[in-house]
Amino acid sequence: MPRTPMAQLSPADQERLRALRRMKAVALGALGAMAITFVIAFALQERVEWLAYLRAAAEGGMVGALADWFAVTALFRRPLGLPIPHTAIIPSRKDEIGRTLGEFVETNFLAADVVRTKLSNTAIALRAGEWLREPAHAERVGTEGAAVAGAVLNALSDDDVRDLITDLAREHLVAPEWGPPAGAWLAKIVEADAHHGAVDLAVDSIATWLHHNAEAFSGLISRRLPSWVPKLAHRFVDDTAYNEAVRFVQAVQADPRHPARLAIDGYLGRLADNLQHDPATRAKLENAKASLFDSPRVGALAAEAWNTAKAGLLTALADPESGLRRRAVQALQEVGERLTTDAALQHRVDTWVSDAAVFLVDRYRHDIASIITDTVERWDPAETTEKIELMVGRDLQYIRLNGTVVGALAGLLIFAVAHNLIPG
Repeated sequence: MPRTPMAQLSPADQERLRALRRMKAVALGALGAMAITFVIAFALQERVEWLAYLRAAAEGGMVGALADWFAVTALFRRPLGLPIPHTAIIPSRKDEIGRTLGEFVETNFLAADVVRTKLSNTAIALRAGEWLREPAHAERVGTEGAAVAGAVLNALSDDDVRDLITDLAREHLVAPEWGPPAGAWLAKIVEADAHHGAVDLAVDSIATWLHHNAEAFSGLISRRLPSWVPKLAHRFVDDTAYNEAVRFVQAVQADPRHPARLAIDGYLGRLADNLQHDPATRAKLENAKASLFDSPRVGALAAEAWNTAKAGLLTALADPESGLRRRAVQALQEVGERLTTDAALQHRVDTWVSDAAVFLVDRYRHDIASIITDTVERWDPAETTEKIELMVGRDLQYIRLNGTVVGALAGLLIFAVAHNLIPG
């Protein structure tokens, strides 16, 4: 009988314990009934001849009941506390049972063909899509995903993230040389005349600035004239400089082949070539790059950018009505809808899931099965016996009851055959 106090058992185990006790009482009552019947029949069989048959049935019933009681008890403990061999099987062979159970699961359930056959007969993508396209379900997945993402962000160390960003930046941005790829990229732009749009934008921007900032030319040149030059000449010089600047910019705007444009084309072409082949130009670019990334201000900006992004993400993830959460739920519903209507997508998802499951089973089947073995090995033998007895003990008591009935019938049959067919 389980030694764990009733109050410490779960409601389900409490009900199992009550059922086990009832069946033990029934089996014991059957044995007691057979014993009483045997005593009465044995005492009166000389006077009432047919009681000999009843005695034989009761005798067989007691033998059957005791034999099955011994068998059932031997599974969980030593009968009457006697050190009889091959008893207390479960507590004494607990670890071996765990290993056997783990091997059974590994061989019969974690086989690649078994897993693939089961998954191939299951419309995984269709079922997932039908479930996911329901707004309540998509909302639930979004909520759980936001909670997980928020927990991950909170668990991340800001210093570790900054160090990781720095390491990645140095590995992928700082360490590689920029000159040759930048020069090749710039050469392609110049060859395709793709830079003309940027030049036009720059010239238009200068023209707009000149139009709105004529007063900026006041004194720009005239302040460098000798003091004896009349003030009127000062004004004339400044106006002339402004007008010439305006005319120059207008000429550049109007003429696609203006010398200034051609000069820019030539400069960019030379720069592209130097970036690819001139060691001095490439060294200047590398020095400028190193100075930029080693600047404390750049590091501070990177840290500030991460902190801002993290705070914004946490706020958006925590707010069910945020744009991020709403778009995530909408996207989940759209995925669910596609999974229910797109047969090609269903096939791809089902195939991917099957391949992934088979890969995991083939690679980790022993590790998965070892969970059973390791768990059983950690169990206390007495506690293990109690748990198993609670699970199957009630059914085993039926064996005792059946043994009583079968023993009684066998005893009656044997006695009847011997009494009637064997001369005595």
